[in-house]
Amino acid sequence: MSKSNILFIINPISGGKDKLKIPGLIDMHLDRNKFNANFAFTEYVGHAAEIAEEAANKNFDVIVAVGGDGTINEIGTKVMQQDKILGILPFGSGNGLARFLKIPMNTVRAIKVINDFQVKVIDTATFNDKCFFNMAGMGFDAHISSVFAGNKGRGLSGYLKLGLREVLSYKPQSYRISIDGREYIRTAFVISVANSSQYGNNAHIAPTASVTDGLLDVCIVKEFPMYKLPLLAYEMLNSKTDQSKLVEIIKGKDIHISRVKDDAIHIDGEPFFMGQEISVSVKPLSLNIITPDYEA
Repeated sequence: MSKSNILFIINPISGGKDKLKIPGLIDMHLDRNKFNANFAFTEYVGHAAEIAEEAANKNFDVIVAVGGDGTINEIGTKVMQQDKILGILPFGSGNGLARFLKIPMNTVRAIKVINDFQVKVIDTATFNDKCFFNMAGMGFDAHISSVFAGNKGRGLSGYLKLGLREVLSYKPQSYRISIDGREYIRTAFVISVANSSQYGNNAHIAPTASVTDGLLDVCIVKEFPMYKLPLLAYEMLNSKTDQSKLVEIIKGKDIHISRVKDDAIHIDGEPFFMGQEISVSVKPLSLNIITPDYEA
């Protein structure tokens, strides 16, 4: 049996975790009868995409993102364009897509998922011209991603502290939303367009989302009094937002969002700045990805 050439692209700063020992761990647990392993460390923003593009143009069959949702996004975009196979070793702050796909947070167990080599084809989506795989959006979560990007204390605790500080001063925005031709006008605290169910850390904004149904879940978090914030957190952590009075979820394929000003957005947790008009569309069954054997 011929071996697959596999490249592990390691983001040394994602999730604030040290990854210098990762190649040794992979060497110890990767099935050498199936794979020829290579390693690359990223050195700057955008470097993962450059390495992935170069690798995909060479003889690498499988490219593994060692990092969080932002690293997966950079690498997955190039993997998809070249019709290669994506693997994930989760090392981010939230690991939304990996958690949704039931990829273990334990590195050795995640390597064993790669050894089992079960490939699933999942949906992806675009937010204007940018691909996303897990979640993209605007409003408070995009504002926080933007502020958090300049914050040295990455990780869940840093994110939560920042969120609690910013939530008191953030003002909900007005949006005009078109979903498969139907129009909605909403004042929203957050608009998240979800491919998977969760942001990360098991905070589920779209409990019934699927990465194989050809649909996206537009999650509109309504304006609410701050004393209801613990209720929203409870509903997200217990996958109950589809029953919530605070959240409206509408499924669709072609989505257009108009807002009153250019502002922050996030793509798989990474902050960007976009204009008033945002077009979102799903690309059904467009990414080959290694996952455990389960129904997504």
